[in-house]
Formats: sequence, structure tokens, C-alpha cells
Amino acid sequence: PNPHPSFAPQSSGYGAGSSGRTNQVAPAGKAKAQKLKAKAKAHNKVVYLDAAQPFDYESKSSSVPTAPSRQPPAGKAEVARTSDQAPVEADYGSRLKIGIVGFGTFGQFLARRMVRQGHQVLATSRSPKYHSVAESMGVSYFQSVDDFAEEHPDVVVLCTSILSTETVVSNFPFLRLKRNTLLVDVLSVKEFPKKLLLRTVPEEFDILCTHPMFGPDSGKGSWQTLPFMYDQVRINTISETNQIRCDNFLRIFDREGCRMIPMTCEEHDRQAASTQFITHTVGRMLGDMALESTQINTKGYDSLLNLIENTCNDSFELYYGLFMYNQNATETLEAMERSFDRTKKRLFDQLHNKVREQLFGEEEGLTNTSTRQQQQQQGYGNSQSIPK
Repeated sequence: PNPHPSFAPQSSGYGAGSSGRTNQVAPAGKAKAQKLKAKAKAHNKVVYLDAAQPFDYESKSSSVPTAPSRQPPAGKAEVARTSDQAPVEADYGSRLKIGIVGFGTFGQFLARRMVRQGHQVLATSRSPKYHSVAESMGVSYFQSVDDFAEEHPDVVVLCTSILSTETVVSNFPFLRLKRNTLLVDVLSVKEFPKKLLLRTVPEEFDILCTHPMFGPDSGKGSWQTLPFMYDQVRINTISETNQIRCDNFLRIFDREGCRMIPMTCEEHDRQAASTQFITHTVGRMLGDMALESTQINTKGYDSLLNLIENTCNDSFELYYGLFMYNQNATETLEAMERSFDRTKKRLFDQLHNKVREQLFGEEEGLTNTSTRQQQQQQGYGNSQSIPK
């Protein structure tokens, strides 16, 4: 019940009052009510909402005024200001709303460059400890992945660890995103996430598999000439907008001077087993030896110390992921073991021959050398076939 009947005309703009109180109002009040009704009718409009819109879409739309779109003057780009107040040229046509899933060391590493280029960056992780870090970088942080998805980023970048990726993707609320969102992964292995995303992500979503072949240590300065591999696994080429969005994302790394390498995920894993996995294996083996710098370091030894630092700064979880989720890694590890055995055998064979010469004379040493050469010709030279 309305305790203030005299205000009935002002609060009723949707038809005649149910109690008939409007008939008792003075003509001035009736005129005011009609004026308010006409004003409300002029401002009302029908808004068609997609099912993927967040629950508070109407509230945000009505409370935040939208500025008219504008284009930069020909030949010029607006200068944006990042969190550290460094001026960066921003291209209006290529600005993206990028969401990062997994705001650890690598996620933050990518976010800084994206913010510098003028992109709007969102991030989500389970931990509340990243709020202050994100705020200092100019990144909007969401501990709830549902709230993150309802912000409708143009691109979602998966920066999770290799071992947790399947769990994260399987539980991600894709239906809260726009239906044609671009999904990007930046894992160090490629065939595994490609198959996972194709199997899990709705077919309306685009998929781009990438691997920045550098990290916070090797890429802490310039990214100039650093390799960036990518495979456009599923891009809706019928839609020009989708292709432009994909190109704009790749342009982030191209602008930084990366060496852009289009390559299939399968070929990446084949080559990575012979390069990246070997690098991490050698670095961890040397790190396990606890090597130290000396006063007579050679450049080669300094390179080994740098290798130890770069590889051992990464978690063992990453190294294990390189092994577990690249089917070529086991073959590479076995080849390294065979090579080490052959090298060690050559050393000890030569050492034993020298000892025999000293013990039994030069003739005995030459006889043993001749026998060893015959064995090698008969197939016994391989460390795998020598009887123990």
C-alpha cells in the first residue's frame, strides 16, 4: 500500500493507477504525471541481450557513458601511458581486450608488454596475493574465473603450467565468454595443448597455439630477434574480424621485434626435443654438479654457468612437463645416454691402452688396438652390443 497517495501520479508511468487515486489529483499534478510519463517513454528502448551477457550488463550500460568512437589522425597514433609512465605508441585498430589465465611469473611477464602497447589486460588466478601486483601493472585482477569470463575478453591466453593445463581447461567456464573468443596457449609443448583444446573448447572458438621461445630471464630486456613460434590451429577465416583479431594478437610480438615462425605443433615438438629439452637436461645435470665460478673462467665455462642459471631458475615441474608431454623427449634422452656411454668408452679405452703399453710393452698395446678395431668392424663398437 502506498502511504503517500499524493505521490501516486509521479510514481506511476506505466498506465492508470490500480486504486484510481489519479482521479483525485489536482490538474497541475495530473499534468506533471503525464509529462513524466512522456519523458520515460522517450527514453525507453528495447535492448536485445545475448545469452552470454553478464548479469549486470544493463546496469553497467546505463551507468557508464559511452564516448563516441574516434580514429587517430592520419599518420599518427595516440600516445598511451603505462603503469611506469613510459610513453608507448598505441594503434587504435589493433587494441585488444586480453585475458590471462594464470598470473604467475610468465603471465606477469607477458602482461607487462601487453599493457605497454596499450592493450586492456585482465587476469585471473586462484591466489589472492596477485591483487596488488596486478594493480601496480594496470591489470584488472579477478580471483573468480566466472567474473573474469563475464568481462568478455577478445582473447584468452592460457599461462598455466603444463601439468595443470588439462585441469584448468576442463573446468573453465567457456560458455560465459563470447562465443567467438580467441583461445591462445603459450605452453612449451604444442601437440598436447592442440589436441586438448580441439577436444574441449566449443567449436565456435578460435584456437591459436604459440610458444614464445624465451622467458622472464632470457627476455627481461629486448625481445629483438627472439623466436616466437605459432600455429593457427582453428581460425574462422570466413569472418574477417576473427582473422584480424588473430593478426593483431600476433602483432604484439612482431612489434617487439620477435622472429615470427609459423610452424605446426607436431614439427615444433620434434624440433624442441632436440633443442629445448636437451638444453634443459644439460643445464640441470650441470646444476646438480654445483659448479662455481673461478678466477680463470673461459668464455665457454661462463656460457655453461649462464645455462645453469637460465634452466635451473625454471621449476622442475616445467622440465618434467617438457619430458612428459613431448613424445619425442624419451628418444632424445636415450640418445643422450648412448652418446655419453660412447664418449666415456673412448676415454677409458684409450686410457687402458696407454696403461697396457706401459705394463706389457708397445707390441701388446698395438695388438689390443688391432683387436678393438676388428671388433668395431664386426659390430661390437657400439656400446649397446658390447658384452658386459
